[in-house]
Formats: sequence, C-alpha cells, structure tokens
Amino acid sequence: MEMDSEMESGQKRRVNSKDDLITDVGSGSLGCCGWLIVILSGLFVFSLFPFTIWFCIKIVQEYERAVIFRLGRITDRKAKGPGIFFVLPCTDSFVKVDLRTVSFDIPPQEILTKDSVTVCVDGVVYFRVSDPISSVAKVSNADFSTRLLAQTTLRNVLGTKNLAELLSDREGISHSMQASLDEATDPWGIKVERVEIKDVKLPHQLQRAMAAEAEATREARAKVIAAEGEMNASRALKEASLVISESPSGLQLRYLQTLTTIAAEKNSTIIFPLPMDVISHFMKK
Repeated sequence: MEMDSEMESGQKRRVNSKDDLITDVGSGSLGCCGWLIVILSGLFVFSLFPFTIWFCIKIVQEYERAVIFRLGRITDRKAKGPGIFFVLPCTDSFVKVDLRTVSFDIPPQEILTKDSVTVCVDGVVYFRVSDPISSVAKVSNADFSTRLLAQTTLRNVLGTKNLAELLSDREGISHSMQASLDEATDPWGIKVERVEIKDVKLPHQLQRAMAAEAEATREARAKVIAAEGEMNASRALKEASLVISESPSGLQLRYLQTLTTIAAEKNSTIIFPLPMDVISHFMKK
C-alpha cells in the first residue's frame, strides 16, 4: 500500500510538473516592447514579400517536430509539424526534435556485485522523445543526459544483485532498469522503451573455478549413474540365475544360443561345450 501511494504521488508530481510547464508556455507574455518588435518584423516581411517568403517557410519531416521560440519564449503549447509552418525571420527561432527511437550501447562497466564479485557488464538502451517541448526546455541535451543516466542506473541496479541472479535473471534486471530510467527521464520528455543486458564478462580465474566446479559436478553425477547401472545389472543377473536354477536344461540351451551367435560372427572359432554334470563332478572332487 505504501509503495502504491508513493507511485501515485510520483505520477501526480510528474503530471503537475508538465502542467506547470504548459501553463508557463501558455501564459508567457512578450510585453509592449516585444509586441512592437513582432509588429515591425511582420511589416518587414510584408514589405519584402516575394523575397522574405523563403525565410518564413520551414518544413519538418514526418518524424520531426519543431519547437518555436519567439523572442526567447515558446510560442505554443504544442510543437509544430509535420509539414509546413511559418516563422518570423527576425524574432523567431526553432529547434528540430527527432521523434524516432534511438538506440545506444552502454559502455562496459566494472561492477561489484552483492556477493563481492567483480564483473564487467554492458547493455543497450532504446528510447524516444515523447514530449518535444520538455526535451528542449527542461534539459540542455536530452540524448547525452539519458546516456549518462543509463550508465549510473546499470551500476546501481546490478550492485544489489548476486552473481547467480545476474547470470540467470537478466530479463528481470532489464525490466528493473527500464522502470528506473523511464521514471527518471519522464520530466525530460524521454520515453525509455527497452533495456537489454548484452554481455556479462567474468574474471578468468572465476571462469576456471566455475568450470572446475561444473566438471566435478558432472563427474560425480556420472559416477552415481554408473553405480546405479551396476546395481540394476546385478539385480537382473540375480533374477536370471534364479530362473536358470529352476531348470538345469536352461543353462544348456543358453550355451547353444551362445554358440549360434559366435558361429555367425567368427566361423573359424571352434568351441567344445562340456556338460555341466561333468564339470560339477570334478568340482566336488
């Protein structure tokens, strides 16, 4: 319940911050001097219409938006585009914002896990601009800031995990990083779509130790399986001897069957079977 209330309060704070930015944009007044400059700029454009039209018309692509500044203030609550829009050449300036998804590699980070193991981890992050006005007005460089924040978030999240969790629960770690990054970059107008852990590099000594441990485990398992096989074989032989002991002629039939098998494989071999009664007579003496 406490976590839900904290999440709701955090969402309310983010919504309130966006509303405050929109209110500031909408309520920005140029003042008397500002309007005078705008009117003079408009008159200049109309007086030199055939030539100034090329400086007033701007075009942005389908995947772009333009944030227009008039005398240093954002003119509208919504970014312009895609298509054609007009600006005053003397008073207006604009910033193009790309809305396409951007991916970047997180440089390999040396991280100390919770169980004091040093590993080298890298990853990849996919993000896009969801609010062009916030990405321009609230942060100086949204792309660079997101890249730096991804590195620190990777170190902070993996520092709370054991080595076994790091190797087995990559999907959970990726979701945790995505949630943390998305919450931190939301005021900047950035939407983090996906975070993936690419590679986990272990020290060579630790790799050899883990390989030796895995080899010993497999050898122990192989010995247990071989012992179980021997035990099952001895039980089967015991049951076979009990069956043969009930019928003395069965052993002679087994001899004949063995002769048939040998004769089919090695014809040059000659075997002289002896009756068991003769052998038992000598064994008694």
